[in-house]
Amino acid sequence: MDEKLMKRLAKDPNGLMTYEYIANNINNNLEGILPDLVDNIIQVDKTGQFVVSTARYLHAIDAQKYEMCIDKLVKAAITRDREHVYLADLAVALWGPNFRENARELSENDDNFRRIYKRLYPVGI
Repeated sequence: MDEKLMKRLAKDPNGLMTYEYIANNINNNLEGILPDLVDNIIQVDKTGQFVVSTARYLHAIDAQKYEMCIDKLVKAAITRDREHVYLADLAVALWGPNFRENARELSENDDNFRRIYKRLYPVGI
């Protein structure tokens, strides 16, 4: 990764600069540096807002292509979004607006879903 860019993004106060860089350069072959960008946004975003936004964005662009980065972002979002402000939007973006109807099946097959669902609905399915 370009060292000058990495130094600049390492000073990102909340993840917005990194998110914008990803969004503005998604068509410029980020595959080689996207894991570094994901690591950076996870490092600097203390609330999970831009971690979630990045996961949603990459999922919308190409969920299969960016699957590993999305998974890493989702795991970070579960940890960072302690107030559960962004997790509901993430659940809708990744598993659809009817995710609650499929909660039992999704929980059995997807650990990230299970963990998010448990935080959003602590009583259970």
